[in-house]
Amino acid sequence: MQQIRCEACSQEVDAIHIVNVGSMERGYRRLCGKCFNTEMASRAAIAGFEHVDFEPIELIDATGDPHVFHFRAHLLGSIVTLDAFELDHEGPSGYQFQVIGEPEDDLFDLLAKLVAKMRRALAIKHVEDGQWGPQVTDARLVRGRVTSDLESDDQAPMVVIDGREVSWGEFGRMVMAFEGWQFKLEFRDISDEV
Repeated sequence: MQQIRCEACSQEVDAIHIVNVGSMERGYRRLCGKCFNTEMASRAAIAGFEHVDFEPIELIDATGDPHVFHFRAHLLGSIVTLDAFELDHEGPSGYQFQVIGEPEDDLFDLLAKLVAKMRRALAIKHVEDGQWGPQVTDARLVRGRVTSDLESDDQAPMVVIDGREVSWGEFGRMVMAFEGWQFKLEFRDISDEV
């Protein structure tokens, strides 16, 4: 993981923990999560906000595969977000989760809420490999996250299901097994439970 120097405290941190703060008019500064949260607390006049750097954890999914999650906490004025994500060589990928709390909430309580949410999601398998590639399981339910395929010429949508990237074409082939059926497609914020 690339290391970047925080422009406030001069610490070298992983690029995933850097926030670009500023504007086009005044320029941007690269701040580590702790300095970002300190500045946001100061701007919002929030006293006593304590930044916490959580260690990565490993959770096992429904098929017994391990997943290592990293965490990021950001104070954003009147809310605090706590994100969990897997990493590949380029940054966050695979499973990604978020919870939202109040600035005065205990971050360890938010972490417990987030980990419980992650465990519930990992306990369900939506896609299985079949004779013709990935297929929707017999539960006939798919939950995932929409992203984009930056490597395709037309920047087609991509979905992440069970922590794995599935191209739009692959997803289309998966749902062709249900030709003639009806479906409900509902979009929810990453912090919502689905």
